Parts: sequence; structure tokens; C-alpha cells
Amino acid sequence: MEMKVVIAPDSFKGSMTAIEAASAIEEGVKRAHPGIKTVSMPMADGGEGTMTCLVQTTGGHYEEVSVNGPLGNTVNATFGCLGHSSTCVIEMAEASGIALVDKSNLNPMEASTYGTGQLIKEALDQGYRHFILAIGGSATNDGGTGMLHALGMTFYDSTGSEITPAGKKLIDIKEIDVSDFDPRIQESTFLIASDVQNPLLGPTGATHVFGPQKGATPVMVKELEKGMENWADRVYEQTGIHLHDHPGAGAGAAGGIGGAFLAFFPAKMERGIDVVIEATQFKASLESAILVLTGEGQVDYQTASGKTPMGVAQAAKEKRVPTIVFAGSVGEGIESLYEFGVKSVHSIVDGPMTLDEAIGRASELLTKRAEQVMRTFLVSVVDGIEKVY
Repeated sequence: MEMKVVIAPDSFKGSMTAIEAASAIEEGVKRAHPGIKTVSMPMADGGEGTMTCLVQTTGGHYEEVSVNGPLGNTVNATFGCLGHSSTCVIEMAEASGIALVDKSNLNPMEASTYGTGQLIKEALDQGYRHFILAIGGSATNDGGTGMLHALGMTFYDSTGSEITPAGKKLIDIKEIDVSDFDPRIQESTFLIASDVQNPLLGPTGATHVFGPQKGATPVMVKELEKGMENWADRVYEQTGIHLHDHPGAGAGAAGGIGGAFLAFFPAKMERGIDVVIEATQFKASLESAILVLTGEGQVDYQTASGKTPMGVAQAAKEKRVPTIVFAGSVGEGIESLYEFGVKSVHSIVDGPMTLDEAIGRASELLTKRAEQVMRTFLVSVVDGIEKVY
């Protein structure tokens, strides 16, 4: 009897991409029993790496475009095209990401999402009308105004002068002109993948939580928050949509771009892992599977808020397939995962070692742990391989 195992990890940040983690797990499974059929489905939850996961899992391809980086310099960014549909995947971090700016130059007062808008425009020019947006990991805090400006929207101050969008300019916006906003946007669909539900404003909003990570001083945070509030007021006047405390409008480290999508695009926001599961047709891969192996770098109480291992386990539970989770580090509160279909959680660290050593040996350690888990899972061979749950 053929036994099938689905391998669906997220990245182990700082050590392995999702694809590398899946390969390491697969090697461990094969060491335990070479006859096991493995299906590799690298996952992501809407953050960085989502585009790569979707493109590679579906056999798609990339398009490269020269766009404006967060501080206006030219950068080469890519967007992905899924292999089994006419859907385009745009990862905000490609054009507006914090990794594109040297730490000493981070400045959310000046940074703009203009390049993300350029990516969307290029995809529209190429004929794409279905979009998945992975938002997060940005160097920006401009509420998405730069992105909107690249797509034809114009902003004016109280004197009627046109504003070039940036974080520091949000406070000056008095009027929003949508007359030249790209009409193709309303002919399209936009699915926003996000793993967090931060509101736009307040102590858990985009500015207060993530502004300091982008170089904002306490004084800057206050100024940016006032600007974001003014922007939300102007959006409400224009559209009737109240973004101020709308879940997901802040979208975590996306600097408020989630609110721009919700207000001006035919967009809906979903949990990032759910978007990835649907786009990769993950549930179909579970047919006849007897086990799912997933994991990520840190597994703790936050994992149950919609991270990859939880979403994968939920999908597998629907098909009555058990899930085992691997983690670089296991924290408090993992018990909450068991109700979602997780059977056990295993740290890949097999003894005392430094963080640098654990990161350097991550692939080796994951392979060894996967082999051990599979050897435990396989209990006997009688007329082939028997399965146990």
C-alpha cells in the first residue's frame, strides 16, 4: 500500500526558506522509508516569501520591473504569475520593503509606496486582472498614498497645491482627486493576504507598533499618527469608509496600505495562509494522505492566531489527516494548537547550542528530526506499510 505524506512548512526565518525547509523535511522522511510518497507544498501566511511560495508551488513564472524603491531610488522588483490561473501575485516588500533600505537610512517620514503602485500598473498593462497582494515588511508609513499616486490618484493641500505622497505629507492632505485613478482597477479583483489584523490608528495601529522598526523616533511616531488620522478623515469624506479602527487597515508592517486597498479597490482581505491554501490548491493535495508535516521558526501561542502551521492543520483536519509541527524554537501556549488538528510539536534543536549554531545547522537538524518523527510514526510492516494515527 502506498503511503503519502504532504510536506507544507513555512520559512524558518533567518535560516531556511519554505522551499529549503520542505526539502530538508522530505529528506528526513525518505531516510525513514524511501518508499513513502512525498508531496512538497511550501507555504506562507501572507508575509515575505508568499510570492515565491505561490509561484513555485503552481509552476508559475516571474516578471521583473524597474520601479522606485522606498526612498525613490531605482530598484529591480518582480511580481509573480501563477501557473494554473491568470492571477498575478505582488509582494509589497519587493518594491517598498524595509530590506531595500540600509538601517542607517530608514526614514518612514520620507518613504513611499510608489513602487508598489508601479508594480500593479505594470501587471495591469500586461493584462492581469486578478491580483493577490502580500502586504507587510515595508519601510513605509504613508497609508498607501504613494501606491495610489502611481495609479493616477492626486492629492492637494489646503492651498490647492499638489502633494507628493510620503509619510510626512499625510498631515497636509486636504483633497483627494480620483478623476485619473486607473479605471482598470475597477475591472479587477484584489485579494489581500495578511497574517495580522492591526487597525490603522491607535496603540495597536500601523504607526505605533511598526513605526519604530522602520526608524521612527518617538517624535516621528506622534507626527506620523496625526498624519494617518488626517488621511483616514479625508478617506472617510471621499468614500464614506471609516478606516480609523477597521481591522486590517493597518495590516501590520504594511504601513497602512491595507486601508488604501479597502477604500479604493474592489478588494477583500483574508487570512494570508487561507489565501495561499486556496491558490496552491493545497486541500486537493491532501487526498489519500496519511500525514501532514509543517513548521516554522518559532511556534508558540501566537501561532494559533493564523500562522502557517495552524492554517495547514485546520485544512488537514477537515480531511481527517493528522498534522505534526516542527519548530526552530517552541514557546509557551502551544497547547492551543491541538484543537486545530495538530497532534504534536517538535523542536528541531537536539541539544545545547548557540543561536548561531542552530541557525547554521537548521537544515541538518530539521532533516534529523523529520526522520525521527517518521520512524516513530511507522510502527510495522505487514504486507507493506501500515499506517497509524
